[in-house]
Amino acid sequence: MTKVLRSVVTGVGGFLPKTVVTNDDLARIVDTSDEWIVERTGIRQRHKAAEDEPVSDLAVEAARRALEAAGRRPEDVDLIVVGTTTPDLTFPATATIVQRKLGCPVGIAFDVQAVCSGFVYALSTADGFVARGRSKCALVVGAETMTRLMDWTDRGTCVLFGDGAGAVVLEPQEGEGTTADRGLLGFALRADGTKQDLLYVDGGVSTNGQVGHLRMQGNQVFRHAVVNISEAIFAAAADAGIDVHDVDWFIPHQANQRILEGVAKRVGIAEEKVISTVAQHANTSAASIPLALYQGLQDGRIKPGQLLLLEAMGGGLTWGACVLRL
Repeated sequence: MTKVLRSVVTGVGGFLPKTVVTNDDLARIVDTSDEWIVERTGIRQRHKAAEDEPVSDLAVEAARRALEAAGRRPEDVDLIVVGTTTPDLTFPATATIVQRKLGCPVGIAFDVQAVCSGFVYALSTADGFVARGRSKCALVVGAETMTRLMDWTDRGTCVLFGDGAGAVVLEPQEGEGTTADRGLLGFALRADGTKQDLLYVDGGVSTNGQVGHLRMQGNQVFRHAVVNISEAIFAAAADAGIDVHDVDWFIPHQANQRILEGVAKRVGIAEEKVISTVAQHANTSAASIPLALYQGLQDGRIKPGQLLLLEAMGGGLTWGACVLRL
């Protein structure tokens, strides 16, 4: 049988800022309550980066932990892809700042902007390098400071988001070309620009020169999320050659507990197979999937060799899913 080069996750890391903001804390500045937030979202708290803590700092800490888990050093890294919608600067790419701060050698470094779908998009992009032998050690990072985009008078959005970063190390490894192989087995990525007004930020360099605030039509996003994500999940499973019911763990984007449950029910995944961190982390956009993966590994639920299903949906609208064996 012909050997196939796969992109294998050899290390996972996560990092959360020290400051924790509870629902009760938010109730002091906006018309809301812990009961209201928990009932509608499942969120109980979120982490908030310090004013002097840019998103690259979060990314670097997550990346260091991922490299340590993989038994690699910064000088081994030849590719960095950062999924973020809250970069340090308009340019250069946050990935190049991470490269500098880690002390990585000259290599490839760039950002991917797909909002909450950023990690799935970044993972599939890095796979195009690693699985073709173009990268020997890649860092894929999802890192966000979403609290920087909040309108703290809008209770419909400011309660939903938090800050954090997660990272994985990808390395090439030969497989047999079967679903038993370790590594990334299948993807499905989607975007529909006609749905921009459902979830966006009302600022930008070439429109008004402002950072802007996040705006969302929550009910519409929920409706599109469950239907669209489900389709992408089945497409990714088909691309991987597996049945959705065969996955050991479902690691969704941590947007809202109701969305997590709705998608799992629609695709027929048992509740006990869902990794949920939304109560502790809230929605950390591109960071949410790798943070949930890190949490599942840290607490011992997720184990090497298991089959994982990842999915996300974000502004754009963008969405996607991927299947990997750890």
